[in-house]
Amino acid sequence: MDEFLLIMRHEDGGKVASPEQMQVWMQQTMDWINGIAAKEKFVDGTGLPFDGACVVNSAKMVTNGPFGDIKETIGGFIRVRADSIEEAAEFAKGCPVLQGDGNSVEVRRIATDR
Repeated sequence: MDEFLLIMRHEDGGKVASPEQMQVWMQQTMDWINGIAAKEKFVDGTGLPFDGACVVNSAKMVTNGPFGDIKETIGGFIRVRADSIEEAAEFAKGCPVLQGDGNSVEVRRIATDR
C-alpha cells in the first residue's frame, strides 16, 4: 500500500469566507477526514494559514504572503494510504474544498525507498 498526498488548492486565496462559512467548511472537512480515518487510510494532515507565509522566487526575491505572482494557493494537505492512485483520487473527490469555484485537489504518490 502506498501513501499519497492530497494537496488542497484554492483558485483565489485572497477571497475570505465569513466566520460562519469557515465553521461549516471546517466541520465538513473534519467529517471527510473522519470518513477516511474510519477506513484506516488517514495518516496525517494540516491546514496552511495564509498569514505567516512568503514566496522566494528564482531571483531570491521574497514576497510576503503565499501567493507570489499568482492568486492560487495551497490551503492544506492530508496524507492517506491507498492501494492505488485511483483509490486516492476517490478520497480527493469527497474533499469539501472542491465546493469552491476553480478549486482543486492534487493527488501525488509519495516517493519511497523501494
